[in-house]
Amino acid sequence: MSPCDLKRHVKFNDLLSANAVHMDALSQAAADIIRSGWYIGGENCQAFESEFAAYIGCEHVVGVANGTDALELAIRSLDLRDTHSILSVANAGFYTATAARLAGMTVKYIDIDPKTQLMDIAQIELSLKGGDIGAVVITHLYGLCADMTPVVALCKNYGVHLVEDCAQAHGARRAGQLAGSFGDISTFSFYPTKNLGAIGDGGAVATNSAELAAKVRQLKQYGWSKKYQVDMDKGCNSRLDEIQAAFLRIKLKSLDSENAFRRSIANRYSAEIHNEKVQTPPRFGPEHVAHLYVVHAEDREAFQSYLSENNIQTDVHYPVPDHLQSVNSGTVVDLKHTEYSASHCLSLPCHLGMSAEDVSWVIQTVNNWT
Repeated sequence: MSPCDLKRHVKFNDLLSANAVHMDALSQAAADIIRSGWYIGGENCQAFESEFAAYIGCEHVVGVANGTDALELAIRSLDLRDTHSILSVANAGFYTATAARLAGMTVKYIDIDPKTQLMDIAQIELSLKGGDIGAVVITHLYGLCADMTPVVALCKNYGVHLVEDCAQAHGARRAGQLAGSFGDISTFSFYPTKNLGAIGDGGAVATNSAELAAKVRQLKQYGWSKKYQVDMDKGCNSRLDEIQAAFLRIKLKSLDSENAFRRSIANRYSAEIHNEKVQTPPRFGPEHVAHLYVVHAEDREAFQSYLSENNIQTDVHYPVPDHLQSVNSGTVVDLKHTEYSASHCLSLPCHLGMSAEDVSWVIQTVNNWT
């Protein structure tokens, strides 16, 4: 271990470095919009919606204030019955549950596939046979696009809506098709840490249905059919502002190359970490955009403490499964793989601000843990 390595500090994330390459364009865009005097619902929001729709391969994109609003509005646009439930997983930070509850829906949980950390496809059909599921919300967690072919087929066979939560998977592809283009409706978050991140909050809903897009547009602005005329109940105020839309337009242009950079870090980790006490994910192709690089360790607390002592920041995504949150007191469900992951998972640094030397230091340090 060299004196240089002892001084090395690897941040879990570094938004300043990630945005540095765009700084001039971002500053110019902000200045132009401030001078324009038009800050909400202008040409940048409309242009971003069109450009992002073309990128995903969807007919319609509706910009909203954040990813949770996007999920809520997407669920509400489906006009599900009170007797219906939302089918989801419990390892994704309670975001779907929050949105579903706001939309007046209950959530039914199924376990994850321990190999992918995504919804166990084999359990979807068992749940759909019960007849009480109105929509499946499939989360492309950590940046990995789920295998959507069997999911789409199941939802069609049972007449159930399919919602994609793409908050961590901007640009992930399977067989050339992007996450967000498989389901009836999909949602995105542009929180600053996302692969496509704003310099503040933002979100979007994408769909090929003109009817669903129109409902979301009406719901996101008070339920107006026209200005000050409320024809849809329980509307809200959820808008993507002009500055954030302009920022996203700039950053969208380099999303694929930045995803490839993240994936190169993740694949180095998976190829070069050989510590038997640390379980790593496999190497991936374009189906994974490496939003997070999550490993599993038998003694996570000791492992995390060891990495901290060696100046490597980490985080846990996510430590408390939905069904074990205090607001879900009384929920009884067998999710053994979800619970194992929650108690053993640890996210290593994987971001645009990392140098090759940073990556090497993380690998070396992990391999040296005993």
